[in-house]
Amino acid sequence: MWRRRHRRRRGRRGRFPKPVTLGMIPPITGLIPNPARNLEPIFIDIAELEAFRLVDLEGLSQEEAGQRMGVSRGTVWRLLQNARRKTAQAITEGRPLQIVSEAK
Repeated sequence: MWRRRHRRRRGRRGRFPKPVTLGMIPPITGLIPNPARNLEPIFIDIAELEAFRLVDLEGLSQEEAGQRMGVSRGTVWRLLQNARRKTAQAITEGRPLQIVSEAK
């Protein structure tokens, strides 16, 4: 009698994410433009915020930001694109921007 063995994956697929080095912890946890409106917040990851700060605020190149954060330039590019998109969406739609820090 033939039996098929089914292996079930548990958890996420792919490799584990590389830890990101942060230069600073933000003093706030979010921005709320108009508290009278009950709109769904947009969540921005702390790594996205750090890439956004290093490249757009401090004027570092993506390569330099990647070296400071301990990740590749491609990862900084992805984080930066997500941060810019989420920030633009929060500003144009008037939605709250909530900073999410994953404590593991």
